Amino acid sequence: MRGADTVRETSESFRTGSRKPCSVGDACSNASGLKGVRYRMKAGKQTTLRTQAAVSGIGVHSGLPATLTMLPADPDTGIVFVRLGQGGQPDREIRADVRAVTATEFATVLGDANGPLCSTAEHVLAALSGLGIDNCIIELDGPEVPIMDGSAAPFVSAIDRAGIVTQNAKRRYLKVLKTVRVAQDDATYGELRPYAHGFRVEVDIEFNHPLIGHQALALEIDPESFRREISRARTFGFMRDVAKLWNAGYALGASFENTLVITENRVLNPEGLRHSDEFARHKALDAIGDLTLAGAPLLGAYRSVRGGHKLNHAVLSALMADPSAWTMVDAPEARQEAPRRVRGHADVATGLIAPAYGPEVS
Repeated sequence: MRGADTVRETSESFRTGSRKPCSVGDACSNASGLKGVRYRMKAGKQTTLRTQAAVSGIGVHSGLPATLTMLPADPDTGIVFVRLGQGGQPDREIRADVRAVTATEFATVLGDANGPLCSTAEHVLAALSGLGIDNCIIELDGPEVPIMDGSAAPFVSAIDRAGIVTQNAKRRYLKVLKTVRVAQDDATYGELRPYAHGFRVEVDIEFNHPLIGHQALALEIDPESFRREISRARTFGFMRDVAKLWNAGYALGASFENTLVITENRVLNPEGLRHSDEFARHKALDAIGDLTLAGAPLLGAYRSVRGGHKLNHAVLSALMADPSAWTMVDAPEARQEAPRRVRGHADVATGLIAPAYGPEVS
């Protein structure tokens, strides 16, 4: 990683427009939205944004307004969060790394010896990783990434508007060499295992709830599959837990605009579900974001059974702690092509995943 002063300089110069992205290669299209955007990126090369991309919203837990700006970065920078202080100047920074995780109870929180720097980092990390972006500086003017609509789709749209460019530097991958497994109890476990075809995510969840029940999803992750199958899946919560969360200082910014809210027998959001198994897909989204903290694209398969942020972090930490379980490889060694497929199912009662009824208000 480059020194702190260099990151601050790059952050400031890109934000003010005084410096162009240090990148070469084929230009990408600059379309917005989630469909039909194709980038001509050179295989095996690192990528960054063509120009800056900003989003604004509120933190789902803090309830505080926040603006997040994604900036181009030099090769080998990785993903770096920069917290802005008074006057919008860089105050603190931290690289997106598994060792920087300070909490995983309701979201992934990154910090250092001075305390938390960035909460709810997983959705923007998933968007960057899912679209294959290696280098990015993320400026944040508050303690929490804005939740937007509860999915990664707004970040994907912002990245599409900015565009993606290839850089004159080889991409390196973290290749899983042997299975590393962490069990939290008899029914909850996660594992990373070798996989020759790229990066695969397998999620299995089970809730004693008629709208969720047992759901499973297995998918090879690349920009196309992430955009189509994963990016729009929203965070979800149960109405029965709201008061408890508020009393604990969480979910202060949650609303129907950014959270899929579930009662005992229905979804309260008027638009209903985006996928019949949206719950499992969002767990996959969270896993992709959490595993981005490996610091390099993964070559391996991740399986999570009844897990969440805590399990994702535990499995990745266990992998990184065992040098015999992984190695770094260049792109030509990276992957063997696999058939593109998505496999999943949702065992829920017929009719309960139809468009939801509106909330009862008085």
